[in-house]
Amino acid sequence: MANILVCDDDKDIVGAIEIYLKEDGHVVYSAYNGKDALSVLEKEDIQLVILDIMMPEMNGIETAVEIRNNSSVPIIFLSAKSEEADKIQGLNAGADDYVTKPFSPAELVARVRSNLRRYTLLGSITEDNGHIYRAGDLSINDETKTVSVGGEQVKLTPIEYNILLLLLKNKGTVFSTDRIYEAIWNETPIATDNTVAVHIRHIREKIEINPGQPMFLKVVWGVGYKIEDL
Repeated sequence: MANILVCDDDKDIVGAIEIYLKEDGHVVYSAYNGKDALSVLEKEDIQLVILDIMMPEMNGIETAVEIRNNSSVPIIFLSAKSEEADKIQGLNAGADDYVTKPFSPAELVARVRSNLRRYTLLGSITEDNGHIYRAGDLSINDETKTVSVGGEQVKLTPIEYNILLLLLKNKGTVFSTDRIYEAIWNETPIATDNTVAVHIRHIREKIEINPGQPMFLKVVWGVGYKIEDL
């Protein structure tokens, strides 16, 4: 069970999503614009946000940027916009996932479960799985779910953390974008999907001194990405 915030200016959509999420055992909070959503986040312990893009007063993109200033809570964008550029804009704003209207309730609930599972794993401490993985002064403590560079902690979203952990646990191994997507999202990627590339860029912005000339997270052109074995 999780506390989930659903924000959409269409009250019928909010009501429908609320029914399906409650049937899945979750507590649902409602908002109908970005400002109201931020107000709920300040007052309640929210574990996931479902956020429409086109809203009055403060749209979903602006709201996501504000959320990311203070929180790594998973954000699923819900939008009638289906173009690749729109999806990339949403991911650039800090979203973890993107569902296009009209949507299947079963798919939305499945994506909620998947993102909550990653978020829970990122925030949990396990006694029998604790390992520290390093490349130079980049390290992940997978027991405390913390990332540091040069001794300074770096704040990643659950998706970013899992991508970095995958690559760091397999230093020197090149992973294609399809292989990364399948490992993290557990589904087959769309051929034109740039989701992985967007998240890789976000990771670089957080762990690299010069993201344009990365020291840790390297691209092997035409093949994929790897963490350099320093």
